[in-house]
Amino acid sequence: MPIKQYNPTTPARRGMTSQDTSEITTKKPLKSLLKSKKQNAGRNNTGRITVRHRGGGVKRHYRLLNHNMAAGLKVTVEEIEYDPNRSARIARVKDQFGLSHYILADTSMEKGKVIKSGPKAPIESSNRMPLSRIPVGTQIYAIEINPGKGAQMVRSAGTKAQLMAKEGDYAQVRMPSGEVRRFRQEATAAIGVIGNVQHQNIKVGSAGRNRRKGIRPGVRGVVMNAADHPHGGGDGGRHGTGKPPQTPWGQLTLGYRTRRRKDVSKLIVKSRHEAKRKK
Repeated sequence: MPIKQYNPTTPARRGMTSQDTSEITTKKPLKSLLKSKKQNAGRNNTGRITVRHRGGGVKRHYRLLNHNMAAGLKVTVEEIEYDPNRSARIARVKDQFGLSHYILADTSMEKGKVIKSGPKAPIESSNRMPLSRIPVGTQIYAIEINPGKGAQMVRSAGTKAQLMAKEGDYAQVRMPSGEVRRFRQEATAAIGVIGNVQHQNIKVGSAGRNRRKGIRPGVRGVVMNAADHPHGGGDGGRHGTGKPPQTPWGQLTLGYRTRRRKDVSKLIVKSRHEAKRKK
């Protein structure tokens, strides 16, 4: 999928690019699979800001995706649609019972394609089945962490994982980050690569485009006052503070460990940081 270029009519347009929408087959989403979405500006249920630099943006409706296709389901792709809430494309499919669903669209999906799920599904692109049925070396996406809960990992545009080995009750999967992780062999995954591969190469180009996404400006701590940030104050210089990088609330960052769960850590065979440590 090529990237769409703009004529340099303004300074912002000079470096701006956007995604090619030629693979999208309709602009009308299915109303029964839409849900209203409220803009919370990064605040939680107590009103505190838990995600900084969020607010405003265009109004969106959330698409209800089926991340847990039941075994034995046979669906036919009807449309490929744009989803404003995620980087990947979504496919509107209809099953053998006449019910419509939204699923993640991969690079091989097109109108009329038939997709099957379950242990008896053929080993073909887009089909969903347990890891125990997928051959070693296959590229997969939309992987379950807990069998039966639905896909939780590898769901962004252009991402893919690779099934590396099977040992006992677990399968080893190399994630997009380079991490090798173990999953239960009963966990399901879809075969293929998620579509909209060129998403990572898009250049925003202008501040206003980010604001329409609901992203507010970020300000460096060193240019703030001492009362507003641990890095603030001084004579306006960048260096010489003698403080490690911190958040506005004093939490250490840049190297601070965020993964604490031991039950998750024991499933990791190879860390995603190993390549950095060797340098």
